[in-house]
Amino acid sequence: MSFFPKIAFQYEVEEYLTKVFRNNELITALGTQEAENKYQSLLSHLSHPPAFTSVRVNTHLASVKHVKKLLLEEIQKQFKGLRVPILEHPKLQDILLIPVIGPRRDLKKHASEVIVGAQCGYAVLRGAHVYVPGIVSTSRFVKAGDLVSVYSDIEGKCKRGAKEFDGVKVFLGNGISELSRSEIFSSSGPLKGLGIRMIEPVYLSPSFDNVLPSHLFLQNLPSVVVSHILNPQPGEKILDMCAAPGGKTTHLATLMHDQ
Repeated sequence: MSFFPKIAFQYEVEEYLTKVFRNNELITALGTQEAENKYQSLLSHLSHPPAFTSVRVNTHLASVKHVKKLLLEEIQKQFKGLRVPILEHPKLQDILLIPVIGPRRDLKKHASEVIVGAQCGYAVLRGAHVYVPGIVSTSRFVKAGDLVSVYSDIEGKCKRGAKEFDGVKVFLGNGISELSRSEIFSSSGPLKGLGIRMIEPVYLSPSFDNVLPSHLFLQNLPSVVVSHILNPQPGEKILDMCAAPGGKTTHLATLMHDQ
């Protein structure tokens, strides 16, 4: 049984994927059942974090070998001595891969609950802590220092500030609340800062908050591949037409040796 419920898409996305995975040409080639199996496999993979976290090394500043050593030391601190291998990508020479451990099914759930939005939930699955803007609801008497279980409201139906939520929610792990309920939902100022420090996430994935910021850039493999396929050369003029937050742009600059 899948750890997470099947992912749901907006109508436009569902329609597009149906054309790709359930079209007549594919069904004729593979058969109805095999085509459907491929589609369901896609949904299953998309509802879970990737098997590896990929980070791009700024090779303009340091070698991959050197950064790999520094990153290994950082991850061992985060994982309290648990040895997690760091792998060099076999074809992309500036990419390091860190295996994502999970789902961990033996975590004890606590009575105090915190509900976060789906986007915040995705970030937690990738190793992030919970920041106050992502919190939708907490149990009635949550205070700073409490152990809490964190859930994602995947359907977006939890009302902000609710004291309990019985809708569809996915367990993300356990953490320590940095603030009380009244502080989290205070209207006296803008919502900001760390809300829940995750100590037992369902998926063990390193946090890259201020980790070797000059040497590493957290970037998904498809985004990295784009720059390598372009193969920019020093002295060329490159127009990046999708430049936010600038991951590909900085990668292009590195590949061009800052020229």
